[in-house]
Amino acid sequence: MPALAETKQAADADLIKQGEYLARAGDCIACHTTPGGALFAGGRPMPTPFGTLYSTNITPDPITGIGKWTADQFYTLMHNGRSPDGGLIYPAMPFGSYTKVTRKDSDAIFAYLRSVPAVHAPNRPNELRFPYNNRSLILGWRTLFFQEGEYQPDKTKSDEWNRGAYLVQGLGHCSMCHTPINALGGSSESQAFEGGLIPMQDWYAPSLTSNKEAGLGEWSIKDITDLLRTGVSARGTVYGPMAEVVYNSLQYMTDEDTRAMAVYLKSLGQGRPPEPAPSTIPTAESSLLMRLGQTVYEAHCATCHGAQGRGMPPDYPPLAGNQSIQMSSAVNPIRVVLNGGYPPGTEGNSMPYGMPPFAQTLSDDEVAAVVSFIRASWGNRGDAVSARQANELRSAPLN
Repeated sequence: MPALAETKQAADADLIKQGEYLARAGDCIACHTTPGGALFAGGRPMPTPFGTLYSTNITPDPITGIGKWTADQFYTLMHNGRSPDGGLIYPAMPFGSYTKVTRKDSDAIFAYLRSVPAVHAPNRPNELRFPYNNRSLILGWRTLFFQEGEYQPDKTKSDEWNRGAYLVQGLGHCSMCHTPINALGGSSESQAFEGGLIPMQDWYAPSLTSNKEAGLGEWSIKDITDLLRTGVSARGTVYGPMAEVVYNSLQYMTDEDTRAMAVYLKSLGQGRPPEPAPSTIPTAESSLLMRLGQTVYEAHCATCHGAQGRGMPPDYPPLAGNQSIQMSSAVNPIRVVLNGGYPPGTEGNSMPYGMPPFAQTLSDDEVAAVVSFIRASWGNRGDAVSARQANELRSAPLN
């Protein structure tokens, strides 16, 4: 009997350890833990175009958390977006992606959450405007945008590709940011991973497909895995919300899972993206803009990024030929110039090089000029940006 008890205890420990890993993969901490607060005690505000939602307590407290839940009820939440009493969950909780998670993985995550310290922290009421505070409206949203079902492997692809697809589409819920969001807060499966502005955060998540922008099909597997695990690579650096994802989640993935994700992501980006359309700004104005931009660049940027924009990767990312600089949306480069760029500190890059902010140094005209210069120099073909765009982003939230 003692041997059986020890075997069960070891199996339970293994299940909890696996659940902790999967909870990392799902980045549960990002929403369910407030900065400086107790682990998974909830209460983190999540601004949306419809009002503010507050994340829930998912510690095993029996009154305010999930201490009385069963594994079946937890799986129903993950798979179907319904609480134990049958209530509809707002889709800020990414059940549209988590529905792809297997029952086995759901049970492991539940076992882990039941093992963390219980915290008595009542859930804070949401602050949604009428009519969005009427949960019955979620039924319409679900009809339009939710498709229930665990991930089904593509038998024409390798096991590695399918593992990457499972992580990216499911626990990673990458489409939550990298797919355009419409006015109803939903997204179309046909536009999956085609990129879009993250609501309320004013950061742009680039397309991961072959049609435009990120161009991951041209990256090596090493470049993609480096970016996912450390936040920096020879091809680019992550900032803003993606830096948080790397810090909280992706740096903890195994080499095998990181490579699987890279294989899948690279497959989405196969094929060359179309060339950006030529700038529509008049030639005379363009000349003045570019001259001012070059002056600002030489004074503030060339020391690190080089006179020809080649940078010194991975510490100072290249700007020449950098697809993220040339995207249709110039939000990200404007924000980095204004607020600085700070890669995450990770095990693989424990002392990252950051870029200082220039919001207090450069005027709106100078920010617009230098971003326009970078987007249109050294073979780059991004369009010009305006001082108005720079001004609008000065007060944007940092994350």
